Amino acid sequence: MVQPGDDAWPGEQPAAGHAAANEAVAVDPVADVLVADVLVAGGGPAGSVAALALARAGRSVLLLEKGHHPRFHIGESLLPMSMPLLEQLGLRERAERLGLVKRGADFPTDGQGGFNVFRFRRSLNPTFTHALQVRRAEFDELLFGAARESGVRACEGLEVRNVRFTAQGVLAEAVDDAGNVRPCRARYFIDATGRDTLLGNRLRIKRRDRGHQSAALFAHFEGVRRREGEDAGNISIYRTGDGWIWVIPLPGDASSIGLVCGPDTLRARGSDGAQFLLDQLRAVPGLAERVQGARLLGHLQATGNYSYSCRRYAGPRWMLVGDALGFLDPVFSAGVHMALVTALDAARLVDEVLEAPARERALQAAYEARHRAAMRRVSWFIRRFNAPVMRRLFAAPRNDWRIEEAVIAMLAGDLHRDDGIAWRLRVFKFIYLLQVLRHPRLALAGLRARRGRARETWPTDAQRA
Repeated sequence: MVQPGDDAWPGEQPAAGHAAANEAVAVDPVADVLVADVLVAGGGPAGSVAALALARAGRSVLLLEKGHHPRFHIGESLLPMSMPLLEQLGLRERAERLGLVKRGADFPTDGQGGFNVFRFRRSLNPTFTHALQVRRAEFDELLFGAARESGVRACEGLEVRNVRFTAQGVLAEAVDDAGNVRPCRARYFIDATGRDTLLGNRLRIKRRDRGHQSAALFAHFEGVRRREGEDAGNISIYRTGDGWIWVIPLPGDASSIGLVCGPDTLRARGSDGAQFLLDQLRAVPGLAERVQGARLLGHLQATGNYSYSCRRYAGPRWMLVGDALGFLDPVFSAGVHMALVTALDAARLVDEVLEAPARERALQAAYEARHRAAMRRVSWFIRRFNAPVMRRLFAAPRNDWRIEEAVIAMLAGDLHRDDGIAWRLRVFKFIYLLQVLRHPRLALAGLRARRGRARETWPTDAQRA
């Protein structure tokens, strides 16, 4: 039990050389309340980066993570547009020591045994020509530790609950693993709770994506055959009847493999989820050979309610970042990149609002417009990814007017810039429409499949496989 006036928290390890910065997070000796400029809930990539950036701006920051690092997480495939952000944070070299170089994305040709490889160096206006495949346990711990090194008071095993907003500031409670409660007070609150969506649920602004009902079953394997040469680190995307499969090579002999499918398909797995997953992998031409000698390493998990968004991204004294504001089907690996981008953006906004509160509404409106547009750019492709017409286009890519390069830019995470990308993607959408009109039976089959998926019922979210 934390005693009144006791300034030590469970899971806290102050970083050497930052004692003064950590002391900026004060304890009110009368009320035993921990006080900071900004309270950040969630110690994943979004929360850690937002806290780090604010601490470097001179703000006192309290970062609370309900779990304990290192902890398993999916989303191991980073994007090239994340690399300059890691460089800006001074963490690119450290991340590269953890990761495996990823130079592109493979989309196997249906039934032909080959691959269409979208190499990032062919992106329109490339910034970085590679990304990384990382073990999220290591990557997230790196970012959380960097926040602590920057002076953030970062604590593990403490879950933020009961957030309240008043004219004077933010009041919250943090509950440790033993159930002990510690009150907190701050001037601003950043929700980085990921798929827990703390404020999304509390404010009832979270909505499921009814047009993209998905569930997933995933695990780590060893003995999975990799691509050769420079493509050895590529992510491979295989389509299935009602979904798709990711294969992500990780450092060492590990690979992350996941099946994204309709909820009813996942429910049919029975009691042996590992065998069900392997059976699904071995039924896919081209993938069967790669997983012939595969052995389960662990982390077998299933989850539903895969795609959602929040109707608002911000409000008086609060911001949503990363998966807390929305989660897309991960076929294009945008999750961590959006976490980093929104975290840095939110940190700049909060720092400015603390200096000029009257600008809060305008700054938040710009934040929401910018990131909602980015989500829309990629979500259009995700909604149609498994449609027969889109399969045809990805199976025979063309670079007329450099449209293929624009699509690769989108795959590389170039979701916020224009630089000639936007109009080319609009032309791609027009080409897609023409193909729909040219092949109405294919388009109708895809529409019926999507409507059937929307009627399926959800498995329990975050259930164990």
